[in-house]
Amino acid sequence: MDYSVCLLLLLSSISSVSVGAGFPTAQIIKAWVEQMQKELITLTDTASGMEHLIQIYRKHSPHFTVETNNATELVATAAGNIERLLANRSEALKRLAAEAEKFQMEHEWRDDSELDKIVYYNAKEDINQTEELKRKKNRYIPDDFEEDPDFKRLVSYNTTAVHIPTDIYEGSTIILNELNWTEALEDVFRKNKEEDPSLLWQVFGSATGLARYYPASPWTNSSNLPNKIDLYDVRRRPWYIQGAASPKDMLILVDASGSVSGLTLKLIRQSVGKMLETLSDDDFVNVLFFNEGANNASCFQNLVQANVRNKNKLKADVNKITAKGITNYKAGFEMAFKQLAQTNVARANCNKIIMLFTDGGEEKAEEIFKLYNPNQAVRIFTFSVGQHNYDKGPIQWMACTNKGYYYEIPSIGATRINTQEYLDVLGRPMVKESRKAKQVQWTNVYLDALDLGLVITGTLPVFNKTGMGTKKAPKYQNQLILGVMAIDVSLEDIKRLTPRFTFGPNGYYFAIDPNGYVLLHPNLQPLTLEFADPVTLDFLDAELENDIKVEIRKKMIDAQTGSYTIDTLVKSQDERYIDVGKRTYTFAPVKGTDYSLALVLPDYSMHYIAAKIGDTITQAKFSESLLADKFDEYGYTFIAPRMYCKDLKPDKKKNNTEFLMDFNDFIDTKTPNHPLCNVELVNRLLLDAGITAELIKIWKSNGLQDGVLARFVATDGGITRVYPKSAGLSWKEDPETYESSFYKRSLDNDLYIFTPTPYTKENSSDDSILVSKAVHIEINGITLKPAVVGVKLDISAWMASFINTTYRMDCNDEICDCERNSETVDCSILDDGGFLVMSNQDDDISKIGRFFGVVDPALMAELLNESLFDIKKTFDYQSTCDPKKESKAAAGLRSVYVPTIADILNVGWWATAAAWSILQQLLVSITFPNFLDAAEMEDEMSDGKHKQACITEQTQYFFADDRLSFSGNFDCLNCSRMYHAEKLPRTNLVFIIADRKGLCSACPSKPITQEEKQSEGPDPCILSNNPRYRKGPAVCFDNTEHEEDPDCGGASGLSPSLWLMVALQLVLLWVLTGSRHHAIPS
Repeated sequence: MDYSVCLLLLLSSISSVSVGAGFPTAQIIKAWVEQMQKELITLTDTASGMEHLIQIYRKHSPHFTVETNNATELVATAAGNIERLLANRSEALKRLAAEAEKFQMEHEWRDDSELDKIVYYNAKEDINQTEELKRKKNRYIPDDFEEDPDFKRLVSYNTTAVHIPTDIYEGSTIILNELNWTEALEDVFRKNKEEDPSLLWQVFGSATGLARYYPASPWTNSSNLPNKIDLYDVRRRPWYIQGAASPKDMLILVDASGSVSGLTLKLIRQSVGKMLETLSDDDFVNVLFFNEGANNASCFQNLVQANVRNKNKLKADVNKITAKGITNYKAGFEMAFKQLAQTNVARANCNKIIMLFTDGGEEKAEEIFKLYNPNQAVRIFTFSVGQHNYDKGPIQWMACTNKGYYYEIPSIGATRINTQEYLDVLGRPMVKESRKAKQVQWTNVYLDALDLGLVITGTLPVFNKTGMGTKKAPKYQNQLILGVMAIDVSLEDIKRLTPRFTFGPNGYYFAIDPNGYVLLHPNLQPLTLEFADPVTLDFLDAELENDIKVEIRKKMIDAQTGSYTIDTLVKSQDERYIDVGKRTYTFAPVKGTDYSLALVLPDYSMHYIAAKIGDTITQAKFSESLLADKFDEYGYTFIAPRMYCKDLKPDKKKNNTEFLMDFNDFIDTKTPNHPLCNVELVNRLLLDAGITAELIKIWKSNGLQDGVLARFVATDGGITRVYPKSAGLSWKEDPETYESSFYKRSLDNDLYIFTPTPYTKENSSDDSILVSKAVHIEINGITLKPAVVGVKLDISAWMASFINTTYRMDCNDEICDCERNSETVDCSILDDGGFLVMSNQDDDISKIGRFFGVVDPALMAELLNESLFDIKKTFDYQSTCDPKKESKAAAGLRSVYVPTIADILNVGWWATAAAWSILQQLLVSITFPNFLDAAEMEDEMSDGKHKQACITEQTQYFFADDRLSFSGNFDCLNCSRMYHAEKLPRTNLVFIIADRKGLCSACPSKPITQEEKQSEGPDPCILSNNPRYRKGPAVCFDNTEHEEDPDCGGASGLSPSLWLMVALQLVLLWVLTGSRHHAIPS
């Protein structure tokens, strides 16, 4: 062999030598692991007194019975209760709608109404005004406001409140008339409340923007805008949009020719964004742009569901449209009609409409309409955008010929109003089919604007049934929709009809709507207080998706009944872990609605304990151990914050000990059997108090074992005891066992669950590890898991035991043990989520609770490659994030257009668009001095102090399979590291010994993180290719036949003289120069 070759091989062998010489054998490592497991389990069993607790439960068996959870019967009963609740609300709605139509018919229209002669409560008025100021303003403010426990705010049951949008003049003739006739609704609202005291908000939302609601309550302005500009408009609320028209297939057509560049293009983008906000999840939409030819504005090749993600994608892509080339209406409309005609894609199949945004043009595209829309089945709405002198006749003709409407948007303030008024036109078919259209619809879940929390709303359209009409259109008045009547149902009311405290922490009800969105689910917990969008959490996003759940969702949407038992991945309460659990899904429709209800039960929740301690002597005996002055004797005691009695509601402002003391006082004065109390819930708590008190006595007699800082017991009934009392002072786990992560995980895993405190820089000095195990009790052949016991291990003591377990005397050159701060090996224990639980390195002890991918990235990457761990990535659609800071450099000119101001002066379109725009700005700056800023800043400005709704990506790691041993070595450029991983049986731990990471510095050091991070979510372009199953409303009202309303928008026939126009502009420009500067803050 050549000398150079030999030398090369020698050098190669030296440079690539493993640093793992003398590594312990697999047999030695397994022996270490068996000894560790034995010591940990023995210590936990002995210290926690698990066997003693089992005997105590058996001893108290005369005090309880074991009952069965019959899932089918439970679902049928709960669905029936929800059905009756919503049916009662529907009857109240129908009375309101009928009376509203009657009051409007009886009302005599007046053109001479005066604002100061109409008495009503404007909800936006300051309730703390002086009497002198009230008289000066001629304002009525109720003097009987009281804090109401149902609404959790000030209300008055003796009157209604009125909200009028900021950009609507309350002194206009139509508003004054509506204030007059809607006042009569007050008596109907009050009567409904008397007949059903559980009713919440009752609201009439008018097509003019006026909202009258009962009971009266001061308005809450949740705007994030400077100066708290109130931009609420009832017509843009989800419930109003759903109630005012049938679902829509909307194609938005954007003129992107060269003539729309600059401010006009900016207005078009803004207008399209506002138009998209008028769509709900029952609608379908796409956006096209055209110049010489036509193209999709986004990646969508057809109509897509108008959900939040798709609308945001369209908004973002519309903002990328640039203006160039010539205008070719034919190309745009041809592509639009073809997309609306597609039948092989998901769509609403109702109300086909095209929205054209343009600056005007000479072309009418008549041949396209004759070819594709001969019967006017597709409505055309046209919008002339910007201030220009182009001929508007052709685009007005398009709208009038195709049963649509023509609007003008000369400035940014007009976008909100003029992009929502098309709903009045879409309401015409509903008015014609008045009787058939009188169907109560129930909405998706959304956050109530007046702090009621999550609600669903029943809606019913209100029609104009007068035959008088107006001077302009006397016989067509009855094709108008007056507005929408609504009644809220709080999700808390529905939850009360679906009690879950016999199912155990991992059993629950959930309900979905025809879109597959949950309106009831333990994971439905939006963190944002914004209420602009509905809370649309799909069932498959609320849980970890699998094929059987897809099938369950489809059957529930189709109103079928059924039951499935499946193995499914379950995300832990703290969203750090993934477990595998067996669940039975039982579901049935809620009759009279589009909702479907399901009950999910793990196998160990098919039965439950029902306390039988009705005698007051036993109750008093058990409750004695709950007294706060008994904490030294019975350990620090927490009770789950549940609604035990109607007059004993958990208060978030109070700590748990205060709630416990309130509970004791209530039970002491009114007894647990009081009619206001949930006797079953109270007695189960008292039973568990008595049982756990006996366990504490045993703990006291045995004393604390070495290495144990605290012992605890928690129960389904809601008791948590921590002993000694001093340990309870630092107890951070949730007192509601149904929301406790370690508790729920212990039930799902027949293991000893080790849970380190989540790592943060603040708690890096935490000195304990929580160990928990579910208690198994067999009664008459039925296995129950009514409690969880455990200990808190001292980290320092465990570290010494951990190192000592591996110590060997007869050592030569090989690695003998996990020596403390060893220079040759790293010994670590991880839990099943990949979090560090123990180490032989002092530097890593302070990192306990941290994800191992940050502690040793190279080794974690190898463990992933070898499938010790698997990864699950999911999206959280209910997160909140810090607002993104937008650059203000591109801010354009501010301008506003408010049509109702035109009504104030009755000037109509008697000047050119330029002169009219100047007049508008003057008038609005005087009337609403801050609204000019708000109109543009609404989408651009966020309050930095507030979190914003966002999507985050979560990554969970979990044991990939049941294999116990993993070993090997992995190369890092010029060296390699050897490792061996061995799971500890009957625990959620894995022991890992590996060559010291510092000995192989060439190994990659980029951290593998587990932290939740902000995300754009799944790509809507990909999702649109395979949309999830959904079902639209069963009835569609979109028949355009026999519509004879001549009103299709456009300017007045009045035209001013040229000299008048010039003079007007000069005068207004002169006035505006001074007034605007002072009226509008910079």
